[in-house]
Amino acid sequence: MSGSRGGRKKKGHAEEEHPDERWLASYMDMVTVLMCMFIVLFAMSSVDQDKYIALRNSLATGFGQTDVGKVDTASGTVVALDDVTAEGEGYSTGDETDMSEAAASGEAQTAEQAAAATAAAQAELDDLTAIKEAIAGNLEGSGLSADVQFATDARGLTVRLVGTETFFGTNSADLSSQAKAVMNAIAPVLATSGHDVSVEGHADQRSSTAPFATNWELSSARATQVLRDLVERGGMAGEHIQAVGFGSSRPLATGGTDADLASNRRVDIVVLSNQSDDVSALLPSLEAAAESAGGAVPASRNTTAEAPAATTAEASTEKKATGEKTEKQTTEKKKESSSHDEEASQSGGH
Repeated sequence: MSGSRGGRKKKGHAEEEHPDERWLASYMDMVTVLMCMFIVLFAMSSVDQDKYIALRNSLATGFGQTDVGKVDTASGTVVALDDVTAEGEGYSTGDETDMSEAAASGEAQTAEQAAAATAAAQAELDDLTAIKEAIAGNLEGSGLSADVQFATDARGLTVRLVGTETFFGTNSADLSSQAKAVMNAIAPVLATSGHDVSVEGHADQRSSTAPFATNWELSSARATQVLRDLVERGGMAGEHIQAVGFGSSRPLATGGTDADLASNRRVDIVVLSNQSDDVSALLPSLEAAAESAGGAVPASRNTTAEAPAATTAEASTEKKATGEKTEKQTTEKKKESSSHDEEASQSGGH
């Protein structure tokens, strides 16, 4: 009996000394992972000692706490601690309207850039105006002023050949003799202008007929013919000119009258600005300002006031004779244009 009890007691004592310890494996894995994580965090938190010292010295110098013998290059005003009262006064002892050196230089640079852009735009406008005056003078001398219109926008100077009946036959891209005379007045100026040129063809909203399938082909063909004439006969450099056909997508007038249709059938010769987009955007406002001021021509090109009285009188007589000639030619052209319009409306072309 006693031996049996002793054996049972020994067995129970063994169970108490050897409990289930399987949880220790998971615990040790977790501790290992935590240790690795803290090692990584410690490695990531290492501070660049040189940068830390530089930041500390800069802050100390800026707040006037420590003289480290270095120059603070930060913009603004450094106020010593002794100059500040308990109420916080001392930080605004100077003129409140004064700006820091950095802000002042930034504003001055902006104003300087704006002035430079305006000056560049004015010079570009003068250049384009000289081109317009030269072309207008050639056209007036040939009695062809009524065939061409001028416009200036952010792209540059547009020389507009309006009413294609004067320049092309119905549904045709062949230049008429009248068109070649106009090109003779335009080409020499453009060839020596130093500007790139874009020749842009346009058509009215009516559907095109044979031999052109659509208005795109018709407008492109007419623009290409004008380009070829400028290059082959006018001496324009081929690398400075392009032809574009817009079809009827960019009309000047939205109505359906004969005048509206005629204004939409056009070829635009655009003398492109040599300046950047920001500078070119100032051209329309500068031209409007010049027109509101009377459209004064710069003194370098205004020589009429210096001409003798006799020369002025001769010029007036010549201008009158030229005007009568131009009026007569304009009347004949209007009759011819009306005839072309009637023919075009009957045939459905343009």
